[in-house]
Amino acid sequence: MQFSLGPILYYWPKAEVEAFYQAAADSQADVIYLGETVCAKRRELKTKDWIGLARELAESGKQVVLSTMALIEAPSELTMLKRYCDNDDIRIEANDVSAVQFLSERRQPFVVGAAINCYNPQTLKQFVDLGMTRWVMPVELSRDWLVNMLNGCDALGIRDQFEVEVTGYGYLPLAYSARCFTARSENRAKDDCELCCLNYPNGRLTESQEGQAVFVLNGIQTQSGQCTNLINDLPSMQGLVDVVRLSPLSLDTLHWVDKFRVNQAGNNPQPLNHDCNGYWHHLAGMTQVLG
Repeated sequence: MQFSLGPILYYWPKAEVEAFYQAAADSQADVIYLGETVCAKRRELKTKDWIGLARELAESGKQVVLSTMALIEAPSELTMLKRYCDNDDIRIEANDVSAVQFLSERRQPFVVGAAINCYNPQTLKQFVDLGMTRWVMPVELSRDWLVNMLNGCDALGIRDQFEVEVTGYGYLPLAYSARCFTARSENRAKDDCELCCLNYPNGRLTESQEGQAVFVLNGIQTQSGQCTNLINDLPSMQGLVDVVRLSPLSLDTLHWVDKFRVNQAGNNPQPLNHDCNGYWHHLAGMTQVLG
């Protein structure tokens, strides 16, 4: 089993992004995803900066993947996407089907991200035929669903043609919208957001009237209100999951990579505090199931 760092989903200042990846280069993560996936207005790092950073990380021995935007809304964003896909030496995670089209036309292998709806073996076969080599399971699916999917892939004869990656740590992107909820929460229009996402390095928490964490607003993303944490579920992934993804929240996420790695066999379980793991157990996502 390998462990990956997903792309930073929040808007961090450039210096913090660079400091995170300098530390990530020395971490125990096997795979590092990077790139802007949420909002094209987040330009602390430009496309050439992401590609340059990816090449530096690759030189440190990490497997590096550039992640593309999940919601393409303008021709300029399509141009940026094409620049990502035109590089010949860095693998791409497609988070939108337009990226799949670009990459398949170039006969370039790619990762299908969790933002792409993919809920049956026939769809996976189509992506495999187009060049998919790794599938990141949608965040709301369970272990039982994954077992059924992979059994279906066995029947189609494609199970050995791609890897499976599961999001094991972080706030889960549950929905995407053309509207920006962070700007709206500050009574700003999306076109006049003044890059207010910079004020919320882990998104903006929303609570119910009873004070329960319900959602985290992150630009166009509506995320889970609680952090998912599958560290104690790793033994149940054996034989099914090739890569477990940790979504960066801060430099502390790198310590969680260490904790995940030493608990692969379940010998070093961790307290979950307020974290959740319901989706993996086919329950409401905010549920916490104790091992």
